[in-house]
Amino acid sequence: MTRAEILKAAEACVTGQRVQDYGTPEDSFRMIAGLWSAYLDEQIDPIDVALMMALLKIARVQTSSGKPSNDCFVDLAGYAACAGEIADGPNFDDE
Repeated sequence: MTRAEILKAAEACVTGQRVQDYGTPEDSFRMIAGLWSAYLDEQIDPIDVALMMALLKIARVQTSSGKPSNDCFVDLAGYAACAGEIADGPNFDDE
């Protein structure tokens, strides 16, 4: 895949059917942050969730046998985009 194709695929993931199926990334990451915070007894915010999910994808690339799946790179770009939007959003300080 080209970088443009990866970015287009990431855009489709974070703005398309997944949003209809699972809600907005902001809402999902807020829910995950609450669950992780309770489990870890440490405050996690939605940007932490996006960045840690990106780290998961980086780990998958590092541990893959052979050529890593393009899915990892698509998801990595999507998580970065979501983190950036959350950080730039009006409710960032409320997290």
